[in-house]
Amino acid sequence: QLQLVESGGGLVQPGGSLRLSCAASGFILDYYAIGWFRQAPGKEREGVSCISRSGIRTNYADSVKGRFTISKDNAKVYLQMNSLKPEDTAVYYCAPMTMYPDYGSASNWGQGTQVTVSS
Repeated sequence: QLQLVESGGGLVQPGGSLRLSCAASGFILDYYAIGWFRQAPGKEREGVSCISRSGIRTNYADSVKGRFTISKDNAKVYLQMNSLKPEDTAVYYCAPMTMYPDYGSASNWGQGTQVTVSS
């Protein structure tokens, strides 16, 4: 079972912060890179950030560089989101990736967590 569980979404004002969590078994974190993705209404799902199995390498979409930070520990992968903008509003997903940093290698999507940035 490679499905991960996202949490931490919510409603936040522009300029605010949220920390998303992605719970996974140790097996998954040891063998797969993990990516964060998002899908806004009417748009395709896009890769936001990913982290290698070792946790040493990270990758960010241009739209979130300098604002989002991905990290991991033995049980979870986190996405710290600062300086949030209304255009960050989306359902956020995490997923295992068979190849870092190929966002197209992700599969086994979970339920996602809603992030809404609005005043």
